[in-house]
Amino acid sequence: MFEQFLQKLIVPADTKIAMLILDGLGGLPRTLGGKTELETAHTPNLDALASKSALGFTLPIGPGIATGSGPGHLAIFGFDPLKYEIGRGALEALGVDFELGPEDVAARGNFCSLDEQGRLTDRRAGRLPTEESTKLIEMLRAIHIDGVEIFLEPVKEHRFVFVMRGTGLRDTLTETDPLKVGVAPMPVKALHPDAEKAAAVANKFIQQANQMLKGLQPANGIMLRGFASFPEMPQYTEIFKLHAAAIAVNGMYRGVARLVGMDVLPVPGTSLADEFSTLEKFWPEYDFFYLHFKKTDTCGESGDFDGKVAAIEEFDAQLPRLLALNPDVVIVGGDHSSPAVLKSHSWHPVPLLLYGRNVRADGIAEFGERVCNLGSLGIMPAKHVIPLALANAGRVAKYGA
Repeated sequence: MFEQFLQKLIVPADTKIAMLILDGLGGLPRTLGGKTELETAHTPNLDALASKSALGFTLPIGPGIATGSGPGHLAIFGFDPLKYEIGRGALEALGVDFELGPEDVAARGNFCSLDEQGRLTDRRAGRLPTEESTKLIEMLRAIHIDGVEIFLEPVKEHRFVFVMRGTGLRDTLTETDPLKVGVAPMPVKALHPDAEKAAAVANKFIQQANQMLKGLQPANGIMLRGFASFPEMPQYTEIFKLHAAAIAVNGMYRGVARLVGMDVLPVPGTSLADEFSTLEKFWPEYDFFYLHFKKTDTCGESGDFDGKVAAIEEFDAQLPRLLALNPDVVIVGGDHSSPAVLKSHSWHPVPLLLYGRNVRADGIAEFGERVCNLGSLGIMPAKHVIPLALANAGRVAKYGA
């Protein structure tokens, strides 16, 4: 309802908005009363920007709900993630430029490590190097299952895209990842009778893949998660009147950006510095930029507190490159929290910074969880960030007489 209302008020303007997403930004202190990763990091550039910004938190879904990256991104992009449910498999496929057909079912695949009893010892196979996983994907492409086509595409490190194509396939399937080690991966099960065929195909593929990988190290098994078909979404050009671009290295984030109508820009490498180079190169061509930084989440999920601190400091060092371009509005936030002490996504609100010439600055020269508690933005639904950014960029007309 609000989306349609807002759409009628949006007006064109010669202004530029930059949204910088540090994946899994929110954290927790290592010790009671201590500092979070963001508070521990030395961030002179973020702190200087914070002094001219409004601060607060975003809540991707609702109180107490730990959020996945897909719905977390949809929310910060301005959509209701409960209205638009999108499986990770579809996002991963779109992220590697795979053209999903209307009858395709996609899943995110993980190479994993299994012991002799078939129990998980590492859910990510030691974050297998991309070159190694690409070789394994080539080997698994030899698997054929009657009545369906199987497509495999490498993503990054241990991750790959798995796609089934054929008649009578449905995506209402359970995942095989038990999300813990010491137990065996689970079989795919149909959540509805019309998904029985898809479940049988997926299980047959897993069985044959594990047989081919047997004896290899560290990747001697696979898991599948996030089964999904192609979803339809409102487009940024239509709903927010923005010519939007996305800068991301990892497939899923490229996928969710493409899904909502952003142009996914080429990045000349895999580092954050490379992403900022892309931002500088294409700055004149777009009026909205989304830039994604994965390392904060990777360190959070691995329990690497110091690594997450270092990642935030790496981001801070690149920030002046954006500010030198004189953006009208800057959003710095995250799609969810990933505290290193929990080694997982969490339900905690995510720190948010909103900068712009028309923003009422809070005058707080620091960016961290404690000071965000004092900020004027409070704790807001993540989907409300884009309307605020549009307003501060002079892109929302007055409502009523």
